[in-house]
Amino acid sequence: MTLRAVLKGWVDHYLSDEEAVILLVMLVLGFAVVIFLGRMLAPFLTALVIAFLLQGAVSWLERRRVPHFLAVTLVFLGFVGLLLAMAFILMPLIWNQLVTLVQETPRMFASGQRLLDDLQELYPQLITPDQIQNWIAAAGREMTQFGQRALSLSLASLGNVLALIIYLVLVPILVFFLLKDRERLSGFILSLLPRKRTLMTRIWHEMDSQIANYVRGKFIEIMIVGIVAFLTFAFFGLPYAALLAVLVGFSVLVPYIGAAVATLPVAAVAGFHFGMSDEFLYVLVAYGVIQALDGNVLVPVLFSEAVNLHPVSIIVAVLFFGGIWGFWGIFFAIPLATLLKALVYAWPRGVTRHRQGEGNDAAAEE
Repeated sequence: MTLRAVLKGWVDHYLSDEEAVILLVMLVLGFAVVIFLGRMLAPFLTALVIAFLLQGAVSWLERRRVPHFLAVTLVFLGFVGLLLAMAFILMPLIWNQLVTLVQETPRMFASGQRLLDDLQELYPQLITPDQIQNWIAAAGREMTQFGQRALSLSLASLGNVLALIIYLVLVPILVFFLLKDRERLSGFILSLLPRKRTLMTRIWHEMDSQIANYVRGKFIEIMIVGIVAFLTFAFFGLPYAALLAVLVGFSVLVPYIGAAVATLPVAAVAGFHFGMSDEFLYVLVAYGVIQALDGNVLVPVLFSEAVNLHPVSIIVAVLFFGGIWGFWGIFFAIPLATLLKALVYAWPRGVTRHRQGEGNDAAAEE
């Protein structure tokens, strides 16, 4: 069989439907726009995600007979209030704790060196002085590189003040109009699509509720885990409680990996502050309980309608989309993987099947 025959058979099998070809072109163009113009359109994409999150609250108010404009106004004012609270309360607290942590790093480094010396005395056959020196040198290099990156980031951020101001002004405005004119904008987009869009409609209905539930559920999960972690760390008197709580909250974005990564700084800060004492064990046990409740109670409640994906698929999706789009790629890795799964299962295959489907549709219309 020649290559031409193989390609023709593949095209007849997967691209025999005109709507499938149009959907494929739209997907390719959409991915190309996000990849190549994502930085330019970042304020709009950010506002689109936030509006997607807030639409559930607007719909909830409308179901209780609140007028659309009033519902949008109330939800928008709540969003602006939350944004101001984060800007004037949470962010300064996190920044102060981060500065304090950087200032305390040399003392922590010296404490870690003493701990290594103690371990070498206890286990001289397992840990040699040369290994300790190599570890200390490697840690020193990492700290130097971290300081250089932090300095370069702070200097580079001076030029991004204007971009930050643009975000703070444009994003709320875009969020308001996306919520207010949702029906008009949706109608305009539908007018650009072909009239025959059975495949698109089926995939959209399958994905709309699932993506909405996932995004809103993930946002709620981040807030609950972060708040509970902050209260737990503050109860035990752990320093940098707000900074660690933000890290633990955002760690739920990366399944299976985020919890393990967030454990290291929590254990390090608790170890340096409490030493190898009972308080250190209490903090680790409490942190383990938070992770266990999140994985076994909170996640099943919030994501009961989520599509079941294999762990390997989830990890590959996180690595792939996170490498392309960074934070938002990690955030939407599971919905995008679910979208690809829905496309694979719903995609029309074969000329015969397509024609049979058209015959069934015609018979149904008659």
